[in-house]
Amino acid sequence: MTVLLTYRTTVQPDWVDYNGHLRDAYYLLIFSYATDALMARIGLDADSRGQSGHSLFTLEAHINYLHEVKLGTEVWVQTQIIGFDRKRLHLYHSLHSADFDGALAASEQMLLHVDLAGPKSAPFAEHSVASLQRLVAEQVDLPPMDYVGRVMGLPSPP
Repeated sequence: MTVLLTYRTTVQPDWVDYNGHLRDAYYLLIFSYATDALMARIGLDADSRGQSGHSLFTLEAHINYLHEVKLGTEVWVQTQIIGFDRKRLHLYHSLHSADFDGALAASEQMLLHVDLAGPKSAPFAEHSVASLQRLVAEQVDLPPMDYVGRVMGLPSPP
């Protein structure tokens, strides 16, 4: 069982709102940096993107805000691969701190591998597929993710 730590940071003064809590947009920024780190792990770092002309685009992201995060808190992102196919990557980020047992936030994301010359979707390179397969194999014994496949909604008014 391998937990993949993709990003670590401390909550900065300009990231907090009038309630003293991490602003909702900065959760996505933190998760975005975690995605960048994951991209580097699968062979899509800045140099590789420049050479291949390929990158990942986010198609959809869902964020669950589970617990307040305050100024100065050191946080880290753990990332799990939910699945992938020839062109798409489905992943799960969870935000953690030493001061709280459990996830502070969770984000389920669908990413698309893109040839920037189009831009158009393109199959992953073999080295990226091999890296993703290794990560999936390393994570096979991790517990199930709590905030996957959720749908927002309220009953329609009468």
